[in-house]
Amino acid sequence: MQETRQNKIARLLQKELSVIFQEQTRSMHGVMVSVTRVRVSPDLSICTAYLSIFPSERGEELLQNITKNEKQVRYELGTRVRHQLRIIPELRFFIDDSLDYIERIDELLKK
Repeated sequence: MQETRQNKIARLLQKELSVIFQEQTRSMHGVMVSVTRVRVSPDLSICTAYLSIFPSERGEELLQNITKNEKQVRYELGTRVRHQLRIIPELRFFIDDSLDYIERIDELLKK
């Protein structure tokens, strides 16, 4: 159960991360990265972000690219939220495959 402060910071980080990924993927035509969920540790030092990547075939490739450039993303995030947060949390990214799971369930139900 997350506290109110954790929820506020998670929403702030989700909004800013989504803007960062939107700007970075603008040059890559046919690729969309959206931040579906963000969780922050109780001490606010670790941010776990779940990403939904379209097309899902390139998901692993893009996730590896994002984790390679994690320091650059954290720096960009820090410049955006430097007046709201004292310490910028360490970022961890995971693929959110819930949409693929829902699509698979729908296919099975149609059969």
